[in-house]
Amino acid sequence: PGPSATPRTPDRSTGERAGEAARRKRHRMAEEAAAAAPVPPEVQALQEKITAQGLVVRDLKTKQKDGSASAEEVDLAVKELLALKAELPAEFQEKKSSSKKKKGGDSEAGRKAAEERDRKKREKREARERAAKAKMEGGSEHQAGVLTEKYGDLPMAQSRDSDRKHRKWTRVGDLTKELEGQKVLIRGYLHGCRAQSRAAFAVVRQSFSTVQCVMSDADMVKWSKSLSAESVVDVEGTLVATPSPTNSTQSDVEIQVDTFFVVNRASVSLAFQVTDCDHTAEEQAKLEKAAEEEGKPVISVGQDLKLNYRHLSLRSPYQAAVMRISSGVCHFFREFLNSNGFIEIQTPKLLGGQSEGGAEVFMTNYFDHPACLAQSPQLHKQILAACSGLERVFEIGPVFRAENSNTNRHLCEFHGLDVEMAFNEHYHEVLDMFSDLFHYIFNNLNEAYAREIELIRQYVPVEPLVFEPSADLKGIRTVGTTSRTLLLGFKEAIAMLREDGVTEEEQGDLEDMSTPVEKRLGALVKAKYGVDWYMLDKFPAEFRPFYTMPDAEDANYSNSYDFFIRGQEILSGAQRVHDPDMLSTAIAKKDIPVESLAFYIDSFKDGALPHGGGGIGLERVVMLFLGLPNIRNACFFVRDPQRLTP
Repeated sequence: PGPSATPRTPDRSTGERAGEAARRKRHRMAEEAAAAAPVPPEVQALQEKITAQGLVVRDLKTKQKDGSASAEEVDLAVKELLALKAELPAEFQEKKSSSKKKKGGDSEAGRKAAEERDRKKREKREARERAAKAKMEGGSEHQAGVLTEKYGDLPMAQSRDSDRKHRKWTRVGDLTKELEGQKVLIRGYLHGCRAQSRAAFAVVRQSFSTVQCVMSDADMVKWSKSLSAESVVDVEGTLVATPSPTNSTQSDVEIQVDTFFVVNRASVSLAFQVTDCDHTAEEQAKLEKAAEEEGKPVISVGQDLKLNYRHLSLRSPYQAAVMRISSGVCHFFREFLNSNGFIEIQTPKLLGGQSEGGAEVFMTNYFDHPACLAQSPQLHKQILAACSGLERVFEIGPVFRAENSNTNRHLCEFHGLDVEMAFNEHYHEVLDMFSDLFHYIFNNLNEAYAREIELIRQYVPVEPLVFEPSADLKGIRTVGTTSRTLLLGFKEAIAMLREDGVTEEEQGDLEDMSTPVEKRLGALVKAKYGVDWYMLDKFPAEFRPFYTMPDAEDANYSNSYDFFIRGQEILSGAQRVHDPDMLSTAIAKKDIPVESLAFYIDSFKDGALPHGGGGIGLERVVMLFLGLPNIRNACFFVRDPQRLTP
């Protein structure tokens, strides 16, 4: 035997072996007798409680992953489960296997065992796919792979010369009653298909839009049973009004199918059905009611599974609509700034120092030199705006934060919408610009993406964002040249919190605000001023970065600000220090090596404009504008402390 083999026990006599075998047999018979004995009613009731509590724990753990349940709730449920198990008499408790893995065991053997398990899982999945495919194909004359003039599987799209036919294609979202009676040709994913004896009803999805397609040809109806959900299909037919509204987004029209072709078939065994990925509030209520009546938890597609198969979950109409809103935020951000004299810039994401100081950076090796991924474009955008004569600059790019924060609002990589500009008299000129910018974004989103927002509201029924204070409010401070945004001072916010019962132990006068305090303040602002969007000015200087300009009248405070949507921060900014000596002193006070930022300090020695700006988190703006429960819903591909793929 090899070195990892179990040591052989010394030979024993035949009698000893026979005696041990007899003892094992008696022990086994005793266990079997105990198992066969009737279970007392009280024990049976306790076992049922344990099973039910186990389902509660599983459901809460699933909800914890998508941010709808807290760790405290999970811990409490687990403690209750363990307490119930402890009440169970010893003879009815599950026997734990004695063949536990030993610490420091054979890693090679463990690896091989894992590979074997994966192989078996793969074989089972392939067997399920074959069985499902065979069931769907039915008779040989109607199976997948056939091609007729009216239906079937098209040859692989390889851009042959004969493929270019210049046909007119229509977007699913453009199918309205205005096109009634016309021939239309669409391409999309097969959202679902239901075949009856004389007709088949297929729903085709393109982005977040869906339409019902009705097949009446007898052979086509039989063939439709072979279709797998999420296959890419081409459908041509006549657009007609529906007898009654359908569940599709294009609810008042449907296509009477002439031809139905498969461009690319999806696997018959998907990780999950896109139709199960997200549920509207109405659908969720029905599922919860049914589960309650049956005494079972609601089974849903978990957050991790959605993120593991992001290509599938992004096909959900809900997710497709959210990501179009994200695109809209970037579009209107860029459009406004371009039309107001700003220049789009690109700054390096590999830095030799730390962009803002602190330990929350991802370090890497850059040709044998230490480097890090940029926490923000802060230093370079300042140089370009204040020291390079560009005056007004902006950037849309990735931002990296090595924060081990597993919350519903934090990411390790997100996308920053950064702005920096010179001003003439007062840094509130920057706030005026930001107010106009955000109002431009909000107004245009509400107008241009009304259909997407309406669809998202079915899944996340929150009130529309209120971003302009009522004209009836008197004596309030606002900023903006073409807009009005509520501006509160930090001291004013502290006074509101004190009046609401927040003690100095919970929030000091010169302390940065925690997330719970920010949310509480947001609720107070909503109640008093009726807005979900506001700016908070003059933060305590101690908690702001080294490049923040101190307040000229009170050194405890600074010319810095945060912006909030629904009680959560979406931008942090300030007037920047533009004096090299003041910069050097501030950097030294933060215990950052001055030499590591020499290039930055030196840029201000040759004349620098007074300037300010801010950094906006794209994903957080999308999340809070729409009222989403988790920032991961606003990401194409998530990077948090637990996820580096896909």
